[in-house]
Amino acid sequence: MIAPEATPSPANPATPRATFSESLAVYLQRRVLIVLLLGFSSGLPLALSGSTLLVWMRESGVDLGTIGLFALVGTPYTLKFLWAPLVDALHVPLFTRIFGRRRGWLVCSQLALIAAILLLALTDPARSPLFVALGALLVAAMSATQDIVVDAFRVESLPESEQAAGMASYVAAYRVGMLVSTAGALFLVSAFEGTGIARSSAWMWGYVTMAALVLIGTVTALAATEPGQSARAEAATSTETAFARVLHAATGAFSEFLVRKDALAALTFVVLFKFTDAFSGTMTAPFVIDLGFSRNDYAAIVKGVGLAATLIGGFAGGFVARRYSLAASLWIGGVLQAVANLSFSWLALAGVNQWALAFAITAENFTSAIGTVIFVAYLSALCQNPLHTATQYALLTALAAVGRTYLSSGAGYVAKATGWPAFFAICVVVAVPSLILLAWLQRRGHFAALEAAKV
Repeated sequence: MIAPEATPSPANPATPRATFSESLAVYLQRRVLIVLLLGFSSGLPLALSGSTLLVWMRESGVDLGTIGLFALVGTPYTLKFLWAPLVDALHVPLFTRIFGRRRGWLVCSQLALIAAILLLALTDPARSPLFVALGALLVAAMSATQDIVVDAFRVESLPESEQAAGMASYVAAYRVGMLVSTAGALFLVSAFEGTGIARSSAWMWGYVTMAALVLIGTVTALAATEPGQSARAEAATSTETAFARVLHAATGAFSEFLVRKDALAALTFVVLFKFTDAFSGTMTAPFVIDLGFSRNDYAAIVKGVGLAATLIGGFAGGFVARRYSLAASLWIGGVLQAVANLSFSWLALAGVNQWALAFAITAENFTSAIGTVIFVAYLSALCQNPLHTATQYALLTALAAVGRTYLSSGAGYVAKATGWPAFFAICVVVAVPSLILLAWLQRRGHFAALEAAKV
């Protein structure tokens, strides 16, 4: 077992006051800022193969049923645990030697992601939806690989005293990245169109700009330092063959979960906790367009009010995670993110009303950010061994993506059959199974055991 990094002790009062540059270096050394910027890099590509792509397709005349099925391009987020052991165990030629175990994979995955987004930018939803699907699938695969590395880097980097701040910063920045690739991308497309560029070309240049923003994560990876836990894990397995390292990463990650008490119930809870968000989120952008709002109306509110709500919600989630027990925090996040869907039912009845849209977007972003921070805290608590952090966290987030990818793939057909007000009411109901599991696991002492192990 690899020993965790020691938490730095407070400075001696007798020590002279640090200069600004020294204070900044200490802050960077604690990696909170690095984790924040990597959160932005992780959140940026998700919408490019998701909600932003759906708006592009809807404007190109693709029907709702096909749009709903495009949730399946998120399959790599569900299956990423299959290649996570490779990230834990194998070296990337040249990159690992220059940058280290985690940073080498970070830089490599981000360069591949840029190439995938540029490829998707060259497709045309109206003429070749199959090529759009393949391009989106490639973006999702490269994005999922980046997530594997970023999650491992974050869990291994932050000492216990900085976990709450790190999680809040990471999730807030992740949501900001998503907003940039939704509202920001839509604004860019409109701006390009305003210069006289054809709509198809405007969408292409919008995606090219998003690809360039991935470089923020690349620069961050270059400025970061390799986590101490990762370096020690690398040293502990340096004498093993590549095959042995991969085998140990894979079997160790799975076996640790399966031997835990109530393992299957806990993994089912991971699948269902964010399902209410995923089910409604799949159809939010098409719903707003169908309701009669323009692309710019939606983008302006998401970019402004939605961004503020996301930032406040992210840090509110960090406060809740730090202030209350893990079980109590999950109850708060789970109930809030489910009930927030009713704001969209009200919007469907209110019609084209800017204030109603602003309220619905605010409620969704605020509560979703709270729920996500708390959920990330839970997943992080489940990962306790740096030899296979990437594999364990990838397994958990892949299971969480089942709700977003498979269970929500029929959301378009449900909305088509029930109408928008009833659809978002159904989104509240689908949260009930996760809350029942939460109550059962709490009674079994699952969350108390995790907190005890964490301490």
